[in-house]
Amino acid sequence: MSLLLDSADSDITPTAGEPAATAGLPQRTPAWVRERLIARDEIALIDLREEDPHAQAHPLFAANLPFARIELDAWSKLPNLGAPIVLFDDGEGLVERAAATFRHLGYRDVARLAGDLDGWRDAGYELFRDVNAPSKAFGELVEAELHTPSLAAEEVQALIDARADVVIVDARRPDEYQTMSIPTATSVPGAELVARVRALAPDPATRVIVNCAGRTRSIIGTQSLINAGLPNPVSALRNGTIGWTLAGQRLDQGQTRRAPLDLQTPPTPEARAAARRVADRAGVRRASLADLERWLAEPGRSTYRFDVRLPEDFEAGHLPGFRNLQGGQLVQETEMHAPVRGARLVLADPQGARADMTASWLAQMNWEVHVLDDVPAAAFSETGQPPAPAAPVEPPLGPDDRIDPATLQAWLAADPATRLLDFTTSANHVARHIPGAWWALRSRLAHALVTVPAGNRYVLTCGSSALARHIVAEVRALTGRPTFLLEGGNAAWFAAGLPTEAGDARLASPRIDRYRRPYEGTDNPREAMQGYLDWEFGLVAQLGRDGTHGFRPLRLRD
Repeated sequence: MSLLLDSADSDITPTAGEPAATAGLPQRTPAWVRERLIARDEIALIDLREEDPHAQAHPLFAANLPFARIELDAWSKLPNLGAPIVLFDDGEGLVERAAATFRHLGYRDVARLAGDLDGWRDAGYELFRDVNAPSKAFGELVEAELHTPSLAAEEVQALIDARADVVIVDARRPDEYQTMSIPTATSVPGAELVARVRALAPDPATRVIVNCAGRTRSIIGTQSLINAGLPNPVSALRNGTIGWTLAGQRLDQGQTRRAPLDLQTPPTPEARAAARRVADRAGVRRASLADLERWLAEPGRSTYRFDVRLPEDFEAGHLPGFRNLQGGQLVQETEMHAPVRGARLVLADPQGARADMTASWLAQMNWEVHVLDDVPAAAFSETGQPPAPAAPVEPPLGPDDRIDPATLQAWLAADPATRLLDFTTSANHVARHIPGAWWALRSRLAHALVTVPAGNRYVLTCGSSALARHIVAEVRALTGRPTFLLEGGNAAWFAAGLPTEAGDARLASPRIDRYRRPYEGTDNPREAMQGYLDWEFGLVAQLGRDGTHGFRPLRLRD
């Protein structure tokens, strides 16, 4: 684990056994990165900043891997230790220390983007806003080139009021649907649409309307049904729940309507055949378990494995080594889960249709994507959710560095100079935390410690202490005080039934760890929602100026 200090503290010596800041870190020019993206050669362009600054401006295919989480997430997000990794920040002083951590974890090709974010901007290259920009820009390109049909919120409300023969399907995750939904809508997550909509609208005359929160998933969902040859008239709800809200129309909350999605209701042969045809036309490749085993042994390629079914299907039985990510979310959030652009994606689905439809979109987004075929049912042998990949290098913490909740409670009561630092997400901290805890960002640790009153000793926690364990040595080095880890983190304290509190009274860092999406929740300002739509409308022009994407929407005549 690397010692992460603000630049002003760079004279502090790392703890024994930990890497110093990388000397002579190689640099890659923006032009080199851009050429590699265009050529579809593997590259992971990593933005080390927190999510909110990342969302303000970044290159199109920059993946956000915040500095604080490298030890936790690198192993699953960057499976090939030889993949070229190019790091950048925006003057926060994170790159060299992050490079040291990556190298300590075994990554062999780590470099800095010359000039960091300013270098990309100064080269005249395009910067994008928001999160999941590649998928959202792709969705806008699909609508622009294929003329995906859509209906305005007022038109859909009129159909509902008239009790017209219409079925509204919500393509988001079920939890998003439950937060807010269009009246009468049924939850059918995106990858399930082709497999399930025929059961909801068996009459070809029934109009099907697909919605999401904004635009992308409704466009992709609508076009999926069109591409698969659904005979019904199909339209997207233009601008999703944002457009519905801006039209002054009421949203439902807490709804539970779901299409038949269980294992006992497999896609019909007709739906499976339709999905297969679309995948074949899009250039999706086929693979066997033997192919996958050979690819995983290749030292020069990154291979990601995704099971694109719903969590309950995945937990009932899945292939070892596969991660569960619903197909619609994989299309929406590809760079979050597969940060190596140019990597190989392998999808699994024993019932076929969901993997084929998901893969068809990933292929159109210029990914090399394979669907596993002819996998015996017995191979789906693992059950439940697999544990997160273990960090390849654990910090050197001994038994004396760890305390339990009872000890922490006693210390807090006996010594008011015991300082508790909480590194969970800011949202979790504000909702509930241990009394007296200060919330801090690892990426701004030195600044946070200036804000927190000096203590005689420090105790670190987070949700489970998986992250906090990597920060103990850093706090100890910066403060010169005894520093301890709360074993089991906040979860252990809560499970013990000890007191809690809520609120933002002790924030030692700015709440920039998460970008507030204008399409989430029910209390977003109208100007934020309209601004988001205006940004989406401009994405096609941005794609044209950027020129690195290689997107190729599938036309029905292709």
